[in-house]
Amino acid sequence: MSSIDINALLTRLGLGSVNPGAWSGSKGWSNSEEGALINVRNPANGTVIGQVRPANAADYENVISSAVQTADAWRVVPAPKRGEAVRLLGEELRRHKTDLGTLVSLENGKILAEGLGEVQEMIDIADFAVGQSRMLYGNTMHSERPQHRMYEQWHPLGVVGIISAFNFPVAVWSWNACLAAICGNVSVWKPSPKTPLTALAIQQICNRVTAAAGLPAIFQLFIDSGTELATRFVDDRRVALVSFTGSTTVGRKVGERVAARMGKSLLELGGNNAIIVDETANLDLAVPAIVFGAVGTAGQRCTTTRRVFVHSSRAAELERRLVHAYTQVKIGDPLESGTLMGPLIDPRAVEGYQAAIAAAQAAGGELLCGGKTLSEAGNFVEPAIVRARNEWSIVQTETFAPILYVIHVDSLADALAQQNASAHGLSSALFTDRLQSAELFLSATGSDCGIANINIGTSGAEIGGAFGGEKDTGGGRESGSDAWKAYMRRQTNTINWSPNLPLAQGIEFKVAP
Repeated sequence: MSSIDINALLTRLGLGSVNPGAWSGSKGWSNSEEGALINVRNPANGTVIGQVRPANAADYENVISSAVQTADAWRVVPAPKRGEAVRLLGEELRRHKTDLGTLVSLENGKILAEGLGEVQEMIDIADFAVGQSRMLYGNTMHSERPQHRMYEQWHPLGVVGIISAFNFPVAVWSWNACLAAICGNVSVWKPSPKTPLTALAIQQICNRVTAAAGLPAIFQLFIDSGTELATRFVDDRRVALVSFTGSTTVGRKVGERVAARMGKSLLELGGNNAIIVDETANLDLAVPAIVFGAVGTAGQRCTTTRRVFVHSSRAAELERRLVHAYTQVKIGDPLESGTLMGPLIDPRAVEGYQAAIAAAQAAGGELLCGGKTLSEAGNFVEPAIVRARNEWSIVQTETFAPILYVIHVDSLADALAQQNASAHGLSSALFTDRLQSAELFLSATGSDCGIANINIGTSGAEIGGAFGGEKDTGGGRESGSDAWKAYMRRQTNTINWSPNLPLAQGIEFKVAP
């Protein structure tokens, strides 16, 4: 394994060997010594790289109370000034990019290039949010009543709750937190207990930025080792919006609980993403896109390519080239140069991978390559390709592991029907050199996913576009475009500057003087 001085890395990022699990602006770091420590393990070798003390009920209350108080002050700060705070955060992230990317790889297991790329996403969304802070536009409308003016404007929500998953331990937080901040909100983050060190490192950076600039604590955090505080968080009426990233099963419960208290939720849930390869496709483009989409982050992305629908006339060639490409995927230490796939996050994920391979074979699937767990220390598996049928239950199940199902089709219409038969609707792609096919895929009768690409893969979305999906993927949108509107409340205003009081729709309502 690569030699990284973990203690020195954690020290540079402001972390000690034992870290408390809560931060609030009013109380600072939690000093609680209650609760068992969370052992944070390197998924590449199983060694403990740090320990974190989870928050308790008192810590949680301190965080939320502080966030509510801070939000009252932050909402009246002019939006461009709020953008300046995010600009300062982006600059500090630039200074610590290498260390943060390394810690992501150590804690999460994704290769260093992906770890660094995730930090770059944070920097990019900070830059985007700075610009957006001067473009929180509303509309003006013409009133049907004389001497009336109508317009709409957007106001902060207050406290935004962010619940993130292990697979993108910092980027997804930034998508939400940076936009929430420029919209006048205070964010409270509950990261995955599987990747708490990166969250604490980001919180330390946020603390330094806000303290140096004399800003209030607009970014706050608590770490929950179980579900008790997370459930309280979801049910808390003081949290105006809950942004949840995770499984469809848990996300559905989050959405129901938030809706029960008439709160707002932003759900980024599972995906069963497909690439269609038609008879005109350029395989020099399709093969690397499929391999990265299926193998990147060891298949632990919501946008991972899980199904490939290939025209029967190209199936044999595509399968041969994919199998050959998989033999070149170097599996191992994510910090070593040349490694293309690191480990799964934990032993439970390995068990899920094994169960899915067994289920696919039991259904009649033909294993074209991979499918084995590796014997060395760490949660390593071989990326697998299985020739399968779309209607099988296992193919319709999102397995967070590098398993790719190849399905033969006879037409684009057949491929689209099978792709859209999935309960999820996150990311999709078509490889074609035929204009009509591309336009059909992007039309209202084409892909039903939130993301639809032509001649690029399903994974690796840019921050400039709104990110999210339909159906069991939750319907939320984060990051670019007009996703900022999710973090604000819309208000319609009518101003009567006439000496009279005309009513809408020409209604006459007169009372005697």
